[in-house]
Amino acid sequence: MIALQYLTAFIMVALGIYAFLYKRNLIKLILALNLIDSGIHLLLISEGYRMENGIPPTAPVYTGYEGGAMVAPIPQALVLTSIVIGVCVLSLAVAMTVNAYRHYGTLDVTKIRRLRG
Repeated sequence: MIALQYLTAFIMVALGIYAFLYKRNLIKLILALNLIDSGIHLLLISEGYRMENGIPPTAPVYTGYEGGAMVAPIPQALVLTSIVIGVCVLSLAVAMTVNAYRHYGTLDVTKIRRLRG
């Protein structure tokens, strides 16, 4: 049976891709991109958290370690880096959206494409 966090991650990515393909508003496109990003983060963090024999893993801190499963620290580090990059991309996209609205007076992508030129 698929764990709930995997199902949630795939639903988030699927909804983000749907919104990214079928919405025309720039704000909704930015939110769709952020939803895809969050779904991928959830998937990567879920991959690093593996249960062994029904015992939850411990944090990857070596003081007082008695043995057993540990949470993988690499996906956590990658997701943390990805979150920082995602915030930068999100702020750049919002700034470009504000400038596009000031220049064209609309947030509809089809109208902006027609007004280009």
